Amino acid sequence: MGLSREALAGWLADDLGLSAADVEGTTRRIWTALYRHAHADISSIPGVRGEIRRRLAAAGRIDALSLDEIREAADGTKKLLFKTDEGAIVESVVIPGKERSTLCISSQIGCAMRCAFCLTGKMGLRGDLNTAEIIGQVIQARRTIDADPESRTPPLSNVVFMGMGEPLHNPDAVIPATRTLIDHEGLDLSARRVTVSTSGIVPAIDRLGQESPVQLAVSLNATTDEVRDWLMPINRKYPIAALLGAIRRYPLRQRARVLVEYVLLAGVNDGAGDVERLAALVRDLPVKINLIAFNPHPGSELSRPSPTHVLHFRDELRARGVAAGIRATRGDETMAACGQLGRPPGAEQAGARRVRSLPIASLR
Repeated sequence: MGLSREALAGWLADDLGLSAADVEGTTRRIWTALYRHAHADISSIPGVRGEIRRRLAAAGRIDALSLDEIREAADGTKKLLFKTDEGAIVESVVIPGKERSTLCISSQIGCAMRCAFCLTGKMGLRGDLNTAEIIGQVIQARRTIDADPESRTPPLSNVVFMGMGEPLHNPDAVIPATRTLIDHEGLDLSARRVTVSTSGIVPAIDRLGQESPVQLAVSLNATTDEVRDWLMPINRKYPIAALLGAIRRYPLRQRARVLVEYVLLAGVNDGAGDVERLAALVRDLPVKINLIAFNPHPGSELSRPSPTHVLHFRDELRARGVAAGIRATRGDETMAACGQLGRPPGAEQAGARRVRSLPIASLR
């Protein structure tokens, strides 16, 4: 699953020694089996001759992650815990809606951004996920839904890169994964339903806009550089003005908007002045504000505003002409809500791997 169609064809020809006559048809059958049918066994892909199946089975496998555990919340949200070959835990979340489900996937083991409101950031960065591990979360989530029809979980149609890690700190794996997710002969998700969320690595935002047509979400969370420096250390390199410039440059389809995520923290970024400043910052931008009430986690001293105050904040933004909504908290009792993924500080997390992404200081 880490290969593009072109790379898969090249692997079949160069590494497995398939003839030109076999490469095209075998590539198409493998691609269809992987993404249309979520096939798990490389040795039994339909339509592939027995000799080629044996060579495939000897040379590779389909799943780069193993599904270790499923934790289901009372609202139907499912937290999927995967293991890498090294034993590290990777978490995804299936969020069922009325007619379709959303999958929140991870792009790294831990995270280097160290945002004050996020549990994953307290882990530090243990390593990047490769493209196969990223796409594999989607495939195995589909299998999980299909295998349990009695759960009545709607089909998976939305994928959001909002799990563990900063997606644009690992662009060499994430961007190819987005292209496979929207491939018409692959998973065939709409580009409007695949969203990459970032804390604000400006050059990588520009690169995403150039290389993939998926949706962009930006985690803003403050209306002054002083507060954002404290909440999100990435702001010291790419301050609010630079981030807003990247949003302004991002290529959008007609009537499309960038999603601006704003985690509301009681007494930190939820005052009347924040409403005024936030409305002023985004007034001329094609954005929608997504308000998220802070989800508590072990070791955090931050707190969640009351539901009444969250509604008030939204209504004040709307009164100023800003499109704004509230993201409902889902799965928080199983630590599956926004900002709750990962291991608490001091908890064991096996399988750290060599970090392949660029250090933040070099991202220019």
